[in-house]
Amino acid sequence: MDNVKNETQVSPFLFSGLTNDGRLIPFLFLFFLLVYNVTLIGNIGMIAIVKKNAKLNTPMYFFLSYLSLVDLFYSTVITPRMLSDLISSRRVISFNGCAIQFFFFAALAGTEIFILANMSYDRYVAICHPLHYASIITKCKCFCLVLLAFFIGFLQSALQANCVFRLQFCRSHLIDHFYCDVPPLLKLSCSDTLYCDLVTVYSVATCTIGSFLPILISYMFIFSTIIRMKSAEGKQKAFSTCSAHLICTSLFYITVFFTYLRPPSDIFDVQDKVACIFYTVLTPMLNPLVYSLRNQEVKKIVLQAVCHSTVVETILSVIRNRVNILPILFKLWKVTLK
Repeated sequence: MDNVKNETQVSPFLFSGLTNDGRLIPFLFLFFLLVYNVTLIGNIGMIAIVKKNAKLNTPMYFFLSYLSLVDLFYSTVITPRMLSDLISSRRVISFNGCAIQFFFFAALAGTEIFILANMSYDRYVAICHPLHYASIITKCKCFCLVLLAFFIGFLQSALQANCVFRLQFCRSHLIDHFYCDVPPLLKLSCSDTLYCDLVTVYSVATCTIGSFLPILISYMFIFSTIIRMKSAEGKQKAFSTCSAHLICTSLFYITVFFTYLRPPSDIFDVQDKVACIFYTVLTPMLNPLVYSLRNQEVKKIVLQAVCHSTVVETILSVIRNRVNILPILFKLWKVTLK
């Protein structure tokens, strides 16, 4: 029995991938390669613009820069591996590689939803208590809120990973997915998965509902304040500052709720993969684009940077001198390809 246990812990997993249709693979590879490149450029560009421009030295853009940073790593955990598997004949990932991929994926996803909650709180204070905004949303409070988001995200991920990867996988090692996630992994286990099911549901529900409620409450007060505004220009400006955040939040939460907080069923396997593509691959690309297109101030700064041909130098400078994310991204990319 010990030999079986040891064997299950070191045997590699196989991914079913997105599709086995050879006609679709070239299109999907080029499409997701383009999406990943746009994700990198968009998020690194957003970080660079926020860091370099004094006009954006506000709490709102402080949170936005961290959202872009999380999206950057979040996308890198999933997309390069998915691209590699699309053109590979054997989609293999080691047991440890699977555990590492899941841990960072779950940690960054949890961190992202709490950063979105922080941003809704910032908008609530800015619109409902504008005169006290500077005294309420201080730099210290912003840093603590971001730190708390990372702490909760990585804690719940560690709990889930510790539970799932202690199970016995003595059945098929074919994961019916394009990355390591809890639902398809639990289907492969020959252990009793009730405890892990409860841990997963509790963790996901706590994170999503625990972050969604502050967003919902914040926007209830925001909309109440906007309705009472007499100036049409003031209403338009208030709606404009909130619309980008609402779009990004809605995209993320709808797909997460659809994937995790419903009864498991084999009927929804294809829909699961489509939903996962939205919040693992497309959302990290859409976030900086939505904020750029919906925010007049960011849009103006981006256009000025492009017109003066300084955007590339700004991005490279921030990466080299302040952010230093490329070496970390490369190491993370190599780990998830194992």
